[in-house]
Amino acid sequence: MNILVPNLGSTSLKYQIIEFPSEAVLSRGRFERVTDYRSAIGEIAAGSTPIDAVAFKAVLAGPRYRGTFVIDEGVTAALEQFLPAAPVHNRIYLDAIAAFRDSMPGVPLVAAFETEFHRTIPEYARVYGVPAEWRARDGVERNGFHGASHEFISWRVPEFLGSSRDSLRVISCHLGGSSSICAIQGGRSVDTSMGFSPQSGLENATRHGELDAFAVLYIMDRHGWTTEQVRQDLSRVSGLAGLSGVPGGDARDIAAAGTPAAALALEVLAYQVRKAFGAYAAILGGIDAIAFTGGIGENSAAIRSACCRGLEWLGIVLDQEANENGTGDRLLSSGPVRVLALATNEELIVGRRAYRVLG
Repeated sequence: MNILVPNLGSTSLKYQIIEFPSEAVLSRGRFERVTDYRSAIGEIAAGSTPIDAVAFKAVLAGPRYRGTFVIDEGVTAALEQFLPAAPVHNRIYLDAIAAFRDSMPGVPLVAAFETEFHRTIPEYARVYGVPAEWRARDGVERNGFHGASHEFISWRVPEFLGSSRDSLRVISCHLGGSSSICAIQGGRSVDTSMGFSPQSGLENATRHGELDAFAVLYIMDRHGWTTEQVRQDLSRVSGLAGLSGVPGGDARDIAAAGTPAAALALEVLAYQVRKAFGAYAAILGGIDAIAFTGGIGENSAAIRSACCRGLEWLGIVLDQEANENGTGDRLLSSGPVRVLALATNEELIVGRRAYRVLG
């Protein structure tokens, strides 16, 4: 079965076509400055590789859809319901689903939700102290995201180390334009930094991280703002961009800016990561491995070093030479906690899930 896995951005479309069960990559490509998904989809469909199904790395459709599903009206209705909580992500996927339906009629479409890997988080770590109706009626709870990346890391770390997956205590640190951390015990997610929405947890490129909800209410009351005005500010000009003053919040541009505000933004990110490492060490009863992945995690030696600074007492000791040099999947540490730089493969996980559901 040939499964097309598109990775959708607001103006880009990356894709892989993977054959299952062999997991051989038959084709891959990337479209930039996309203004019409249908045009890009048409080019993919016109290629020489037949496509039997399309699998999306979907984001949020509530507790009923914490898994992988063939897309029907129920799935799209749930994506619409949770659109206010994930406005950028859900809109992209709703538009793409419609475009693929039109361009590839009859081809099954599958949504592999990012929240699936976090189904194993225990209830006491999942719930918020809000009214019961919010939880039961509206699905307000910790969902967690970047599930495909964290799931891939849960398999890749024991493979790299030659260890049993069941015995490892791993922290997966996905750092990029969107960032989150996951505590993994025996291959299962037991906690993660993102909560109800992709807005929460670590600072992202343009989206705020940890924030007291009453700060939002205060701004709305003080300035008479609508929810949409607040949503735009918190989604598009906050996070690392808001802290640094560097439009877009790309960590490379922030590092190059060299201003006090830019330095503060990167220190905030590193501080949040260090704090999470300590918290997750307590949850896991120790750490066997930390895996840095994502665009920043894989490629920024300076940010990895800042994230691990002062944690020698926890067994986290970076080897400076290994951290600053080398390519590919590699070991970066000389202490008892193995620190790794690993490439993630979200498309493979999404394809595996879709193949399982389609049989």
